[in-house]
Amino acid sequence: MKTFDIHPTDKSLESAIWQKIDNLNKPKGSLGRLEELAAQICLIQQTLTPSLSHPCHLLLGGDHGIEREGVSVSPREVTWQQMINFTRGGGGVNMFCRQHGFKLRIVDVGVDYDLSSFPDIINRKIGCGTKNFLYEPAMSEEEFNSAIQIGSDLVDECIEEGCRILSVGEMGIGNTSPSSIWMSLFGDIPLKECVGAGAGLDNDGIRRKYEVLKKSLEKYNKLYGQNGAINNTLCLSYFGGFEMITAIGAMLRAAERHVVLLIDGFIMTACALAAIRLYPASQDYMIFTHSGDEIGHKMMLDIVNAKPLLHLGLRLGEGTGALCAFPIIDSAVRMVNEMNNFENANITKYF
Repeated sequence: MKTFDIHPTDKSLESAIWQKIDNLNKPKGSLGRLEELAAQICLIQQTLTPSLSHPCHLLLGGDHGIEREGVSVSPREVTWQQMINFTRGGGGVNMFCRQHGFKLRIVDVGVDYDLSSFPDIINRKIGCGTKNFLYEPAMSEEEFNSAIQIGSDLVDECIEEGCRILSVGEMGIGNTSPSSIWMSLFGDIPLKECVGAGAGLDNDGIRRKYEVLKKSLEKYNKLYGQNGAINNTLCLSYFGGFEMITAIGAMLRAAERHVVLLIDGFIMTACALAAIRLYPASQDYMIFTHSGDEIGHKMMLDIVNAKPLLHLGLRLGEGTGALCAFPIIDSAVRMVNEMNNFENANITKYF
């Protein structure tokens, strides 16, 4: 696997950052989470005047072999149909990107359909979906490494255009299944507590999904035992989707290059959890944007002590929760850059 040079944010500027925030013409601490966000972004960018220039959104598409086991209410073809819909501007992700000024990159890393005739879809296809991890590893080591590298390269392309803030979303029917298994293994949480409705399974569907994932995990443990549970890259490649591993590569490269990283819902939180397990310092660069309704999402956020900005009952995916949270993050940066301080405003500092 490609290695990344990721360090915790340099805290030497922290005192000056908080001095600036506390001297803005407001009661100390009165802007709450906005102040925390501003301080985090200042530390990421190592400046007292942060910027959110050229925001970019990566929408990564890939299919999953485990979908063949009926673990999702949506059929596989919805993945490619939605990818084409995104090129026409008709998805939720399109609307929010337009609203908040994000450049949208639609990337095929593993969709089980030929999308090469659509010029607005970036072709980075590794394969036509992963294998079925009920019977065998989802991907090979070579495919895993390719996905990590693709994610890293995509971030570099965004940065070359001036990107300072990045969000990542996914389109892949069945991808709550590997997310649930990663949550169970990385969080040491019973699998049953990690398996939910995904895009809308009923109770019978959830039970079937759990049984399939339980059998898959039992096979994995039989093959690899305790060593499998603690081998991060093995766990990721055995269960992951191409779009999910690509997302991890993107997250790690964003952290390495000090880009503000917005983390979306259940699936992207699972990818963020994996990235943190690989490189704990990468969490310093992440802002967790919302807590969705998928069972276990809050528990997964709790594993990394994350405080999500929103709870809107979202479960669409595509990175829409991250995009919805952007105005709050923008307000935090505007606060630290545009608010006057007590001295310049000729206001008595009363604390």
